[in-house]
Amino acid sequence: MRPLDLVIEPEPGNAYEVGGILNPAAARGPDGHLYLFPRLVAKGNFSRIGIARVQFDARGEPTGIERLGIALEPEMPYELRPDGGGCEDPRVTFVEPLQRYVMTYTAFSPMGPRIALAISEDLLTWERLGLATFDPYEGIHFDGVDNKDAAMFPLAVPNMSAQPELAILHRPLFPGTLPEDTMLMEEDRDVDLHRESIWISYSPAGTSDEPYQLRKFTHHHRLAAPVSDWESLKIGSGAPPVMTKHGWLFIYHGVTDLAPADSGTHQITYSAGVMVLSKDHPHELLYRSTHPALSPQPSIGPRGTTSNVVFPTGTDRRDDIGQPDRIDVYYGINDFRIAVARLDVPTTLPHPGVADPPQSRTR
Repeated sequence: MRPLDLVIEPEPGNAYEVGGILNPAAARGPDGHLYLFPRLVAKGNFSRIGIARVQFDARGEPTGIERLGIALEPEMPYELRPDGGGCEDPRVTFVEPLQRYVMTYTAFSPMGPRIALAISEDLLTWERLGLATFDPYEGIHFDGVDNKDAAMFPLAVPNMSAQPELAILHRPLFPGTLPEDTMLMEEDRDVDLHRESIWISYSPAGTSDEPYQLRKFTHHHRLAAPVSDWESLKIGSGAPPVMTKHGWLFIYHGVTDLAPADSGTHQITYSAGVMVLSKDHPHELLYRSTHPALSPQPSIGPRGTTSNVVFPTGTDRRDDIGQPDRIDVYYGINDFRIAVARLDVPTTLPHPGVADPPQSRTR
């Protein structure tokens, strides 16, 4: 990926953005314009989801945004805490079987972060569906576990019984699997596949008459666990999958500690990588980054500390300028601002990569 020139900063004097504008969803509207849905952070870490329209120059390069208002702000009990609340880090997908846009976002309540969903016909008005629910899988219980960064497929995809269903990619945050936990473990630790992986979960919702069924996920398949050094502490979903000539392109994030092992300090770093999943069987991995596709440039963050974060959340396939192999990636940097990078889909895929590390286990 190659960073472009656009960097979106908090608007001076805007109380909604005093703590940052970051981690935006991206989607083309019915009018053909590109809309972003950034997380807006106000005083007290009170987060809303905004709406902005992207501006382009004559060559089709993004140059800025026009702020249009608020898509969602904390209102429901599952979005509120005694000291504030949060509607955070959305992803937006136009789901063709529903003929609606679906927003997956992080709802932050006293119970912790959970995946919530909302739907829209025009990207400007949103109707909440509620929190996602997950049936157990082989003794693994997803409900009641911290979860965030869900990304929806735009089409129905085959589940493990070869039946087409709607699906999301997500990474449950089981206790002990946060980067702050795994960085304290031995470097050659055995990765717990069930607790440290990205999962695909399937919903039987499939027609425009039953959108509320979308938040119920009944089947699951484990996709991939941390493998490479740059993602050794944690991996998680990034932007929603987009179809390319090779299959489903899925941009994800990985976390590692760049500080020397004997330094007594930690330097947690978030980078972006790429997976390509089979078009017909998206639980099959065709390609995976062995090195970061996009890494952060260390800088001083809003709180006066060094920050090392690249966090991809939105993509725009550039069909609008006749370049379907060009994908613009919108991402948060250093938990404070937004940037965009260009990814060009290659003619052929490199080495396939692996889903799991050699040293791994299931519970």
